[in-house]
Amino acid sequence: MAEINLEQAKKDNNISSNELLQLVSFNIGEEEFGVDILCVQEINRMVEVTRVPNAPQFVVGVINLRGKVIPIIDMRMRLELETKSDDKNTRIIVVEIKNKVIGFIVDNVNEVLRISKSITEAPPPMVSGINSEYITSIGKLDDRLLILLDLDKILATADTIKNSEL
Repeated sequence: MAEINLEQAKKDNNISSNELLQLVSFNIGEEEFGVDILCVQEINRMVEVTRVPNAPQFVVGVINLRGKVIPIIDMRMRLELETKSDDKNTRIIVVEIKNKVIGFIVDNVNEVLRISKSITEAPPPMVSGINSEYITSIGKLDDRLLILLDLDKILATADTIKNSEL
């Protein structure tokens, strides 16, 4: 896998047209997803995660990232997909959403993509068994579909569940 230079990609994004989306693409199972690169702080190899008692099942624990403790969400569990063991391709995508830093475990990270907003459309009610409330749109690329995730909603629902269990 080629290393992704997030800082350079973010700088490039600032000079892009408003009609372009710049995304980090990754896989969970057979499906390819994308998230806005401006939310992504870094991408790390899988590390040991410390479990936290009474956390929702999809919050697998926390990690110490350069002195800062951040929660880690297993995207397979969050999206209610079948779980699998970590391997050499498993990555943690560290994102910042609404001033909260969170890590998402994904099967592998592919690339930084630039796509035109014109090739995206609203998702159907159910995509790949994933509730469409977590999806902002579907990108229609030449040879594949890219599911664009709404990290705000994934996090907001995670907060709701966490708060209801306290």
